[in-house]
Amino acid sequence: MSNSRALALPLLACIAASPALAQDRPAMFPTRDVAVTYRTSLEGRPAEMRMAWNAAQRRMRIEMPSGQGYLILDQQAGTGFVVMQQTRMIMDMPAGQEEAARFAPASQTARFTREGSDRVASLPCTHWKIEDRGQVGRACITADGVTLRAQPGGNGRGEMEALRVEFAAQDPARFIRPEGFLNMQIPGATQPGPAPAGAFPQRGSALPPPGMMPPGAVPR
Repeated sequence: MSNSRALALPLLACIAASPALAQDRPAMFPTRDVAVTYRTSLEGRPAEMRMAWNAAQRRMRIEMPSGQGYLILDQQAGTGFVVMQQTRMIMDMPAGQEEAARFAPASQTARFTREGSDRVASLPCTHWKIEDRGQVGRACITADGVTLRAQPGGNGRGEMEALRVEFAAQDPARFIRPEGFLNMQIPGATQPGPAPAGAFPQRGSALPPPGMMPPGAVPR
């Protein structure tokens, strides 16, 4: 999904760290419900993207452009799905899905380095350098786990910054599978199966653009 690549944040899910390491590992999944509007770019053009977190369910919702649909990621179950509202279809992320990998939790060997502090969208945050699995990214994260600025790597692609942050209760119904939608399967895709909590596959092919059924897709 070309748009979803541009939408993906280098967010790392909350990490179960020992008390001794807690000070060196920021909370990276919000500890309370929040909705954030980010400034980013789509295919080189400035754009805004809205994301919301339900802290109790540990789920994230990403709104796709132009009301085409949304993406739900379940950090605890390690699963995700795309809801295409215009065609009333749901597509589960296949094993190896690249977009899911971008939300994978940091491993226990991930290295976090503090690099100062800043204010973004009128909120204080700490700059962190994150080195994990051969990848390097940077993020400015609040004390309660909200990422306000994210830089996936050094190429400038996928960078985003918070414009508005709204701490408010999020309706749990917005984070579950809607009823009456057709489940679609991508031919040749490995079906989702049990996964360790918070574990997403690391590589794979991209999903089709939201609102479009891939050639040969069949209902389940």
